[in-house]
Amino acid sequence: MIKELLNELRISVIATASLAVLLCGVYPAVVWLIAQGVFHDQANGSLVSVKGQVIGSSLLAQRFAGPGYFHPRPSAAGAGYDAASSGGSNLGPTSQKLIDQVKERISAFRAENNLAPDALIPADAVTASASGLDPHISVDNAILQAGRVARSRGLTEEAVRNTIASHTEGRDLWIFGERRINVLMLNLDMDGKR
Repeated sequence: MIKELLNELRISVIATASLAVLLCGVYPAVVWLIAQGVFHDQANGSLVSVKGQVIGSSLLAQRFAGPGYFHPRPSAAGAGYDAASSGGSNLGPTSQKLIDQVKERISAFRAENNLAPDALIPADAVTASASGLDPHISVDNAILQAGRVARSRGLTEEAVRNTIASHTEGRDLWIFGERRINVLMLNLDMDGKR
């Protein structure tokens, strides 16, 4: 009886140790090596550098202030665009707080972009994404901001719209999602046009 118990205990310890080495050491090391070799940029955060200085990630939204920049979606992450506090507001469609926020954001968006009081505003311009850190905006959102950006930078609206078109990303696998624009990459390109 004791001999059988010790034998079972030995087998259990060997199995646990073997699985720990395999699943906590070998497997992560293989995945890390493949990621570094095949997807090096993505595995390291898709960092964007300008003149050797990391200025952001193409995967995370960040705040852009001023009329010369395209603005990302509103953020519910921490104090705004805080990657350490990623998350949505968790306010539902019947929440009066959300309704009031959206109304305020619509008025502010129209005023900021010199739009007519009845201009239709895309949802992504006035609602936060689930993560609060979505780096993309819709093409419609960017086009509505184009006039403000063009005036502020002394460019023609056509030139700004051409830049928007050059940064428009298609649907994933041609069927998933919508056409979108990475705000960081678009603003960097706009900075190069000064």
